[in-house]
Amino acid sequence: MKYQLIPVTPFQQNCSLIWCEQSLKGAVVDPGGNLERILEEAAKNNVHIEQVLLTHGHIDHVGAAQTLAEQLNVPIVGPHLADSFWLESLPKQSQHFGFVHCDPFTPSRFLQEGDEVTVGEQVLSVLHCPGHTPGHVVFFAKQAAIAWVGDVLFRGSIGRTDFPQSNHQDLIDSITKKLWPLGNEVQFIPGHGPLSTFGEERAQNPFVADQLFD
Repeated sequence: MKYQLIPVTPFQQNCSLIWCEQSLKGAVVDPGGNLERILEEAAKNNVHIEQVLLTHGHIDHVGAAQTLAEQLNVPIVGPHLADSFWLESLPKQSQHFGFVHCDPFTPSRFLQEGDEVTVGEQVLSVLHCPGHTPGHVVFFAKQAAIAWVGDVLFRGSIGRTDFPQSNHQDLIDSITKKLWPLGNEVQFIPGHGPLSTFGEERAQNPFVADQLFD
């Protein structure tokens, strides 16, 4: 599994172009905006984008999803059904955060715990990780030991829980009970900021380090 980070939107959201090296079939995770930049990276790497994957319904993660899907005639996959109200509120979100107007949309497929998504010959496992939003999902590539965690976890921090239907305890449980068991060696790509590993965060993250729960 190969990937290219593409920071998009004024929020510098970590959109990812991911692809299977054998087939060059790919997907775009969380295309929040800057569509031309995403397509440029795909062309540069000879990647054939076959789907759009969404971790959750906030506009900086989904703002360009519908346009990209329509332009390439590909499906939008994710997030969990519980985030449908965020997707329905995209016009209000775009106005509130100063983004270009974004129409509401419904994904081709909602995801739930235990689902799998195939990118070429690579398989991504789906974990439902509520807290930041109720329908947030994480994509885990076991063979590559990489996880796309959206806004659940960051290097040295965790996702906000002051949004409608956010829940702090759900977020802590998602991190400690679903992400940590994947392995300390797993590198994760957060929705914003630098990459890290689960092991590093278990040792040093002031919100979810192991010593906080001893």
